[in-house]
Amino acid sequence: MQHNSTRSRPHFEALDGLRGIAALSIVVFHLYEFITPDYTKSPIGHGYLAVDFFFCLSGFVIGYAYDERAREIGTWQFFRNRLIRLHPMVIWGSVIGLLGYVLDPFNGAAMVAQAGWGKLLSGFVCSLLLLPYPFLPGRFNGLFPYNTPAWSLFMEYLINVFYVLVLLRMSRKWLLVLLGISAAWLAAVAHHRGWIITGWDAPTFLDGFARVMFSFMAGLTVYRFGFVIRRQLHFVVPVTLLIGVFLFPHYNKDWITEMLIVIFVFPFILAVGAGTEVHGAVRKFCVFTGRLSYPLYMTHIWAIWTFGNYLGKMKPAPQTMYLVATAVFAGCVLLGYLVLRFYDEPVRAWLSKKRSATPVTVPRS
Repeated sequence: MQHNSTRSRPHFEALDGLRGIAALSIVVFHLYEFITPDYTKSPIGHGYLAVDFFFCLSGFVIGYAYDERAREIGTWQFFRNRLIRLHPMVIWGSVIGLLGYVLDPFNGAAMVAQAGWGKLLSGFVCSLLLLPYPFLPGRFNGLFPYNTPAWSLFMEYLINVFYVLVLLRMSRKWLLVLLGISAAWLAAVAHHRGWIITGWDAPTFLDGFARVMFSFMAGLTVYRFGFVIRRQLHFVVPVTLLIGVFLFPHYNKDWITEMLIVIFVFPFILAVGAGTEVHGAVRKFCVFTGRLSYPLYMTHIWAIWTFGNYLGKMKPAPQTMYLVATAVFAGCVLLGYLVLRFYDEPVRAWLSKKRSATPVTVPRS
């Protein structure tokens, strides 16, 4: 854990690394959604739970960064800081998502003809503003058809508003009460659906609120109650636990397993990661993948959709399919880095300077 000399507050590099691992796992999971659509046969059948881990991390990070200073900087400065941190990639994800949709060599022309330019442009404007628009063909009623992972950013925005207006002023006792209520809500959703890969499309839109509400507050609870496990554990321990969750076999109607993971395992991994110190090459890996995680998450899905349409049209042999999938994965990582290096970080630095936003050295959310 690195200490910042100007603020004398630690920076949790291990959490950055866990976020990076989760983002990389999401890319692999999305590839396998087309390679092996049956989740019970996927080697990363619970990869979608990375979103719930992101929400849990976010609750810890936001509490750490703002619990003691949100009143000092004010509500509007909090919102500006969050917009500067998050929205440049919302814009970029919308642009590249539109291009990927229209220029898809395997299905783009058919989707454009079916949608019409009115819907295409309306969907693009809504995507830029992070407003749901589940009306474009070929995206299975996704709330954000150009960049389907943006549904979780929409939830992140809403939970940030709820944090600064409500959770910031809430005592620890009432936080636990609300945490219990949200756990029951999430369990009810999971029982009804049979799992919790839900909330990203129009039919399950409201389910997303249950996912973000519980996991964000679980992370906030870990922070406020100081549930940090400092046992000088190596970074391999939380990483192994996290990857183990994603690789854990998926079964139909295994909602109880998923509830145990989200309610107990993820907060535990967070507590272990927050207490883990990293050094040398491991620290460099954590810092790099932490920086990469958000641009990668918001950049990759257009390529995954193109890959899926390629499989549907070309029906390649298994060896060719896996070679192409590997190339898509590598390309997504490379593009994510280029976007980070030449767009995301420079734009955020410019906006922070222009609007006099106060930067905070904390794990990236």
